[in-house]
Amino acid sequence: MAKVKYHYDPETLSYRKIERKKGKTVTYGFIFLLASSLFGFLFVFIASQYIQSPRERALKRELSNMELQYQLLNKRVDNAFAALESVEERDNSIYRLYFEANPIPQEQRRAGFGGVNRYKKYEGYDNSELIIESNIRLDKLQKAVVVQSRSLDEIAVLAEDKEKFLSSIPAIQPVRNKDLKRMASGYGYRTDPFTKVRKFHFGMDFTSPRGTPVYATGDGVVIRADNNATGYGNHIRIDHGYGYMSLYAHLYKYEVRSNQKVKRGDLIGYVGSTGRSEAPHLHYEIFKDEERINPINFYYGNLTAEEYARLLQKASLENQSLD
Repeated sequence: MAKVKYHYDPETLSYRKIERKKGKTVTYGFIFLLASSLFGFLFVFIASQYIQSPRERALKRELSNMELQYQLLNKRVDNAFAALESVEERDNSIYRLYFEANPIPQEQRRAGFGGVNRYKKYEGYDNSELIIESNIRLDKLQKAVVVQSRSLDEIAVLAEDKEKFLSSIPAIQPVRNKDLKRMASGYGYRTDPFTKVRKFHFGMDFTSPRGTPVYATGDGVVIRADNNATGYGNHIRIDHGYGYMSLYAHLYKYEVRSNQKVKRGDLIGYVGSTGRSEAPHLHYEIFKDEERINPINFYYGNLTAEEYARLLQKASLENQSLD
């Protein structure tokens, strides 16, 4: 039951009932509702600023964890770049230098990505800068790894080719020292044993008994094993590739045939005195790009420094050749 209010009238010395108008009641009600709404809105606004819901707290934890993970990721990227830079330094200053390949410039290794904005999808977030920067660094790292990987692939091919090259170059004496009587004649002007005229001798003569083994001085393919060349008698020619060819003349007999592949140190024939020869010996020549060159520079594979010095001294003497 609603309370009834009275008003005391001092003139009549009596209480008079207060009558509330309906319009005011509605107005007061509206004001009350409006004030309540405003107060509720204000409360919710303040609460939203200082009081977080369980979902908001979970999302905030997730965001903090994501920021931490990005920071850790950036540290790992720093470590990866440091390790990669060490490999790149060795690649440029050792590997590529050794195999005579041009170093890869740093601007090529660290080149960015031109054209369209690759990171537009990461824009518009509170942590967009962190996310974009991390993705840029990861992309640069990935590209640098690809460049280095291709460089190492190239080095591997060069190394394989270098190994093949080093195996192919004539690098040993065709007759072992223990089987030699002497080094009879070297490369250069010598006296012809038949005409006694001074002429250029294009090989080296190794004196050994008939039947002494003769060995291939480098890997290659036998391109001739016959006696169809004037003066050489039974002789063998080996193509070593890279412009090199070796020739072994005045042989007693062969142990190889044309188109046969041989390795350095393989037995290919025996010392003889066939063709234009005064006594059993091996006449040995080396060609580079179809030009005869001095074989004295190609014995580093099986001679000591002392042995090579003695051979060099004997080869420099202008004596009589045996062919």
